[in-house]
Amino acid sequence: MGSPKALLDWGGETVVDSLARKLLAHCTCVAVVVGHHAETIRSNMRRAGEVILVVNPCPELGQLSSLQCGLRALMDMDGVMFLPVDYPAVQMETVEKLKNEFLRQPQPALVIPRHDGRRGHPVVCGRDLIEDLLALPPEGQARDALRPHYAAARYCDVADVGIVRDVDAPGDYQELLKAAREQ
Repeated sequence: MGSPKALLDWGGETVVDSLARKLLAHCTCVAVVVGHHAETIRSNMRRAGEVILVVNPCPELGQLSSLQCGLRALMDMDGVMFLPVDYPAVQMETVEKLKNEFLRQPQPALVIPRHDGRRGHPVVCGRDLIEDLLALPPEGQARDALRPHYAAARYCDVADVGIVRDVDAPGDYQELLKAAREQ
């Protein structure tokens, strides 16, 4: 991207602040994991004092290492919702719907949003899956722990295309901005 994705503008605030705001509205606490550019991101976050800021000491190990750092910071939770920073268009209503779906289950395990048949983010998982995610080796991926639970997962259909639209390159970001302005 040429700059940290977390600090891209999204509706007049940084992507990380926008996502933190959406999660804080419906979650008990929010952990933001930073790795590369950690100090730059922290110092440019308006909501840094409202979240648990976690520094991933080995961000070069990949996305799973950041997820595991965040999960360790939230060990006392019965469930967590995780959302990579490159999904800035996720709507607050989706966060609320996923939380409510998770709380509705008698024994919550896994809640996955779905748009037009495609799975997306954020994903909500219960205590057992948190432990499975933490047990993965550094070269693993979150889906390695989640895949065995897909058949029993609660899929939550949403109208929010933001759950499947990530930002990996400047062109992706420009397309997402254009789509957001058109809504």
